[in-house]
Amino acid sequence: MAPYVSLVFLVTSVFFKSTEGKKDDVLYCSACRAIADELNYSISQVDPKKTIHVGSFRLNPDGTLTDRKVPLARSETYITELLEDICNSMNDYALHVDPDTKGKSYKRFAPRNDKSDFPDFKDFQFDGPEGSNSLKFACESIVEEYEDDIISLFAQETDDVADKLCNVISDHCKGRTYQHQEL
Repeated sequence: MAPYVSLVFLVTSVFFKSTEGKKDDVLYCSACRAIADELNYSISQVDPKKTIHVGSFRLNPDGTLTDRKVPLARSETYITELLEDICNSMNDYALHVDPDTKGKSYKRFAPRNDKSDFPDFKDFQFDGPEGSNSLKFACESIVEEYEDDIISLFAQETDDVADKLCNVISDHCKGRTYQHQEL
C-alpha cells in the first residue's frame, strides 16, 4: 500500500504545478515608493542637531569607550523605530489614475501638516478599507523582506533612495518610470 501512495503522490506532483499568486506590480511598486517617501519625510522632520551614541558600550582594556555620535535622523536605531509604524500611514494613500496617461499608482491623498496641499480628489479611486489594507499588507511584506537593506540604505543618506530601493534592491518597480514628485 505504501508504494501505491508514493506513486500517486509522485504522479500528482508531476502533473500539477504548484501555483503561486502573482503580485500586483502597481500595488507593490507603490508600497515601496510610499515607504521611501514616508521615511524621507519622517527623517526630514528630525532636528539635525540631535545625535545619538552608537557603538560598543564596553570598556577597552585601556579603560576607554569606543562609541561615537551620529545624527539621530540617520541612525539605525531611529530608522528601525520608524519602520515599526511606517505601514500604518498607508491609510493615507489611495489608487490614483493619471488623467493623461491612465497609469495607475497609489499616491498620498491626505496632507501631512500643511493644509494647502490637498490633491485633486477626482483622480483618486477610494476602495474603502480593502484598498488601504492591501497596500498596508504589501508594505508589511516589503518591510519584512528588506528591513536590513532599507535600514542600511537610509542610514547612508544617499540620493534617490526610492529608486535604489524599489528598482535595484527589491525589483518591485523595475521597468516602470516615475516622475520625481511626492507620492
